[in-house]
Amino acid sequence: MTTASASDKSLAGKTALVTGSTSGIGLAIARTMAANGANVVINGFGEANAIEKERSGIESEFGVKCLYNGADMTKGDEIAAMMAEAADTFGMVDILVNNAGIQHVSPVDEFPVEKWDAIIAINLSSSFHTIRAALPAMKKKGWGRVINTASAHALVASPFKSAYVAAKHGIAGLTKTVALEVAQEGITVNAICPGYVWTPLVERQIPDTMKARGLTEEEVKRDVLLAAQPTKQFVTVDQVASMALYLTSDAASCITGTMMQLDGGWVAQ
Repeated sequence: MTTASASDKSLAGKTALVTGSTSGIGLAIARTMAANGANVVINGFGEANAIEKERSGIESEFGVKCLYNGADMTKGDEIAAMMAEAADTFGMVDILVNNAGIQHVSPVDEFPVEKWDAIIAINLSSSFHTIRAALPAMKKKGWGRVINTASAHALVASPFKSAYVAAKHGIAGLTKTVALEVAQEGITVNAICPGYVWTPLVERQIPDTMKARGLTEEEVKRDVLLAAQPTKQFVTVDQVASMALYLTSDAASCITGTMMQLDGGWVAQ
């Protein structure tokens, strides 16, 4: 995986914690923060050897410290323990990236209650728990960055995604509210709203969709996955990571409470 920016060590001495970062968007963000000098805390599920390979690889490639914590993002006590471990190890979390998320697609009247509860917990409530824990040290330091991975679905809806859309709309409201609360504290709070991002998870959906709909790979990409994106191009994980990095910069210090669209024109329609 490439990093989204040339390394300039602009984040040296800072610590970035990225939830849901053992693969995909979160891992790209963690690697980009590390490439720019930040110590990082990664979090997520996966095969232990693969996670350790990523963790140790970040340390050796970028010359920073990388801590892994496998906190279950549905559980407030595990999230609190992760935030405490990060603070004990590195002093504080300077940059908090709330990226963990899951999805389930179903009509609302058939939506499994346990799926609703899990999506709301991971995609929304976990961000409350991490933000609540991170803000005191950020306020004391007079500097901090909170970056929430939202979605185009924080701004518009799609059928059969009631829990996901509700959670992402909730993230938009949480982002704006916290931004206003800390506007004079040197802390910015923003959300990145990607459209469809090319990840291994998306790639694995293509063969089944081809078979189910009798379509070619190109037709699945253009007419199914990218139906809502006028550019007909996937967002890349490095593009999301680049935006996250920019939001940590001094140039972005007056950007707060915003929904940063990265959606190929989806929401412009």
